[in-house]
Formats: sequence, C-alpha cells, structure tokens
Amino acid sequence: MYGDAATTRKILTELGDTWAIVGLSANQRRAAYSVAEVLQRYGKRIVPVHPKAETVHGEQGYASLAEIPFDVDVVDVFVNSDLAGAVADEAAAIEAKAVWFQLDVIDEAAYDRTRAAGLDMVMDKCPAIEFPRLGPTNS
Repeated sequence: MYGDAATTRKILTELGDTWAIVGLSANQRRAAYSVAEVLQRYGKRIVPVHPKAETVHGEQGYASLAEIPFDVDVVDVFVNSDLAGAVADEAAAIEAKAVWFQLDVIDEAAYDRTRAAGLDMVMDKCPAIEFPRLGPTNS
C-alpha cells in the first residue's frame, strides 16, 4: 500500500486545508462530487479542477492546477491512472504539499517521483473513507 496510516493522517490533519480536486465537475453522479462534499464537512476548502472550470459546492473551478491563483495544500486526483502521473507532476510544479490518488488510481512511477520531489503522497485511498478512520473528530 502506498501511503501508510501516519502519512494519510498527516495529509488529512496537518498539511493545510486547501484541496484541489482534479476531475471535480458539477456532475452529481461522479464520486468526486460526493467526496468534495465530505471534505467540506471536515473543514477543507475544495478547489474544482476540470476542463469545464465549473463552480462546484460554491467554489470557483479552474481548468488546470496552474491556473489556481493561490496556494494549494493537497491535490486530490480523480482521473484515470494513465493520466494521474502528469497531474502529480503538476502538483509538484505548483509546490503543493501532498498528492492523493483516489481508489483505483495507481501509478507507481508517479508515486516515486512525487515522493522524491518532497511531497507526501497516498495512492489508492479515499479521504471520505480515511477521515472517519484517521482524521479529526468532526461532523
């Protein structure tokens, strides 16, 4: 498993509250939509990143990580594994503190590059599952 419990907890509780969610659109049937809602309940500011740059859950969207005009703490990745590595590289380029690959998003080379760049990372996990397990007590 990529990203032990200590790293997962650190990302959830210590690295900051601004989460860019790559692949988040206004499509309520997509997992990213409900996970973003959970993150907001835990006090995180979500930033939708999607080519449509839609406003989601009251937050302005951006077409890419590079277009976000403020610091991002965590980049949460909801794209196919074959696209995820490029997103992890972009996260390092914008100096995010961590990258989170969602369930079934796996790219071992990207994991190694991201860790080598000094970012914390977990892969093949969901914060909506991990928060109740490892995060702070919140509603």
